[in-house]
Amino acid sequence: MIVAIDGPAGAGKSTVARALAERLGFRYLDTGAMYRALTWLALERGIPLEEADRLAALATDAPVTFEGSRVRIGGSDVTAAIREPRIDRAVPVVARHGAVRTVMRGRQRELADEGSAVIEGRDIGTVVAPEAGVKVYLVADAAERARRRMHDRPGLGADALATDLRLRDASDAAQMRPAADAELIDTTELGIAEVVDRIEQLVRARQPA
Repeated sequence: MIVAIDGPAGAGKSTVARALAERLGFRYLDTGAMYRALTWLALERGIPLEEADRLAALATDAPVTFEGSRVRIGGSDVTAAIREPRIDRAVPVVARHGAVRTVMRGRQRELADEGSAVIEGRDIGTVVAPEAGVKVYLVADAAERARRRMHDRPGLGADALATDLRLRDASDAAQMRPAADAELIDTTELGIAEVVDRIEQLVRARQPA
């Protein structure tokens, strides 16, 4: 079974998806990390982030792989490096290229075909895995999203984080819409365990007896 978890930055996707995957014994796939890994590799190799065709070729030649919670690309473990502020700033430029998204979506489908997984991103339930057994769209109010991002990125100030969220939302606008059959969950006042519990109930209800 594929569990698709979508939503904007700061809604809790990564934390919830990781915890849910662990509870269910499913693989965890962070599609945002794939774009971050590609961005890191492009910067390392000096490829201009505006050159969509070169970035798409790079994504084809150096597919992202996951080893448990570790993220690898081009022979490097980039799990920590892709969370640096420079990647935060650059990844929206890379992710908006249609040619890049085409390659990445193909790779995401390949990973999804390997077995049961919790996949989180922006367009999993609508584009990457429209046949997912469970689709969830997480939301949270802007203030709470900013607070969570500040916790995750302590090196950035409040103003920088607010600007980052606005830019991310604008960049992701084309992808950020829930699937028609997605369960909408507002996480603003919910703890991680509460959200995971709700999604687990959906999964258990739809699994074969």
